[in-house]
Amino acid sequence: MRVAVTGAGGRLGRALIAALEDAPFTGPAGPTAWTRADFDLDFPAGIVPLLERDRPEVVINAAAWTDVDGCARNPSLAGARNADAVGVLAGAAAVAGVDLIQISTNEVFDSRRTDGRGYAPDDLPDPINAYGASKLGGELAARRAFAGGRGQLAIVRTSWLYGPPGNDFPQKILAAADRARDAGQPLRVVADEIGSPTFSEDLAEAIVGLLWAGDIRGTHDGIHHIVNTGHTSRAGWARELLRQLGRDDPIEEVPASTWPRASTPLLWGVLAPTPLPDGELMPTWQVALAHYLPTLRRQLVEAGAR
Repeated sequence: MRVAVTGAGGRLGRALIAALEDAPFTGPAGPTAWTRADFDLDFPAGIVPLLERDRPEVVINAAAWTDVDGCARNPSLAGARNADAVGVLAGAAAVAGVDLIQISTNEVFDSRRTDGRGYAPDDLPDPINAYGASKLGGELAARRAFAGGRGQLAIVRTSWLYGPPGNDFPQKILAAADRARDAGQPLRVVADEIGSPTFSEDLAEAIVGLLWAGDIRGTHDGIHHIVNTGHTSRAGWARELLRQLGRDDPIEEVPASTWPRASTPLLWGVLAPTPLPDGELMPTWQVALAHYLPTLRRQLVEAGAR
């Protein structure tokens, strides 16, 4: 199977390329990595010559403008990059008979659920911020393109993604914890935003599994919620990170309103995970975090060396 990945220089894109390189179905040539230099969301028509040149059978679109506050400040640009560009990519893929896996987000939902359950794939999206609206626009554009196309469309929603190359929530929390300790103050972390932290490498492996199963069964289309299982608050995530690192930094839980933002954050952004093709769910977010710690420690050492 010839698989191309857009956004291959990003957090998920890197993890996907690594996972696909180990996948038996990509062959000796491995996956095709399309970075921003190849496929730029600001110039999406460039996808047509890419499809003709590399002739993939599947494109995984991991390219997106993920600056949530930036999207709130410039919603028209968010729509152009996360919706319109996806429409161009999906249209070209559908015409060429190329399958598409479109990466999306929990931010397409309204955060108003009060029954303690995660959002399911068949729940009605209703975004409350510009980023979520733009990503939902991308989903809808892809679905329109594939309504009469020859390929298959899978939409993969995820949440609270972290992992290499750093500058993610765990790394930011550790930096904030060090500053708070030096100032003799507790670490202040938001307690009323609830979600499912998801390790990029676990997500990438799950998407590869989805492709593999699709190759066997002949289909991988539909909407998939792929997250590490369980949920927690930002404060709970920070507390578990510090615990696993053997630190006992005091934490003060604060509301999200403590730090006004351009965007409206989801207070309840939990996704109900859909089973993987083997019927299993992803590891719990606590187990995934433990798997990330060796890489996180190495990143911190390298950052200190610079």
